[in-house]
Amino acid sequence: MLDKNGIAKRIAREVKDGFYVNLGIGIPTLVANYVRDDIEVEFQSENGVLGMGPFPFEGEEDADLINAGKQTITTLKGASFFDSAMSFSMIRGQHVDLTILGAMEVAENGDIANWKIPGKMVKGMGGAMDLVASAENIIVAMMHTNREGESKLLKRCTLPLTGVGCVTKIVTNLSVLEVTKNGFKLLERAPGVSVEEIKNATEGALEIPDEVPEMVLN
Repeated sequence: MLDKNGIAKRIAREVKDGFYVNLGIGIPTLVANYVRDDIEVEFQSENGVLGMGPFPFEGEEDADLINAGKQTITTLKGASFFDSAMSFSMIRGQHVDLTILGAMEVAENGDIANWKIPGKMVKGMGGAMDLVASAENIIVAMMHTNREGESKLLKRCTLPLTGVGCVTKIVTNLSVLEVTKNGFKLLERAPGVSVEEIKNATEGALEIPDEVPEMVLN
């Protein structure tokens, strides 16, 4: 089973040389720490940063350098800063190759709910709706179940939707899943996790190949 850093480490393997990548709030922000050193990647933050690097070491933080989640960040050589209008022009203009988001629920048809729980105070939608409406390659980083052990990979989302039929792949603490026309397809299982555990933790339709390899994180 993976922790949050393990999920981010596995997603980092999906990042290819030359990609422009948007990292959402939460687990996705950790991905920048695990990208291979031999490839060049431009991380974009919707608050107006292109060229984010890993998180700073303690004592080296610069309060003026933050991501969309208000966490302090580092920037790489050649990084640029711009206003939100320019940032969302990049997003809406489909100039981002990969979007990595957190989620509270994902449905078997690729619907995503990641911005609001009814009855709880929220600051707003943020950029999530623009990201899922514009991106063609969306990977979700999330826990497979909630604190009560109930599946977050559902037949249909119960929370307000952020986007419809947009998620392409999901990496959880238990597995890697692809969204297909038939539902979730199990691609990999986390170290020490059985196929049966994944099956029991998934409410939505789950296609299970004859052989499901264990994740490679190195």
